[in-house]
Amino acid sequence: MAEEKLRYSDEELQEFKELIMEKLEKARAEFEQLRANVVGTDGNDTADTSPTFKTLEESADVLGKAEAARLCERQRKFIEHLQNALLRIENKTYGICRQTGKLIPKERLRAVPHATLSIEAKK
Repeated sequence: MAEEKLRYSDEELQEFKELIMEKLEKARAEFEQLRANVVGTDGNDTADTSPTFKTLEESADVLGKAEAARLCERQRKFIEHLQNALLRIENKTYGICRQTGKLIPKERLRAVPHATLSIEAKK
């Protein structure tokens, strides 16, 4: 009977690190776009339009900024999860289910690289 792997190899961890770094770069760019929308520095405001359009768009603008703020916070948490995954790679604990102690399948980690639970544990 084959012995069950306790952790991913350094080569496998490097593969995951590259995947996470790529996702982290995209996530940070999206976060900056969302943050610019919330703060109002993206240049897409109604300051240069006529007063009539400005009045009509104010309520939509408030709703848009609230949604952008919500998405911005969600993106910030995603970035934090990816950064924590990088720490687990450095500690060589990446991919180990925090509930069962078994390796999370590679397919799951490729789909959700910041996962800390296997599907089995999540159920």
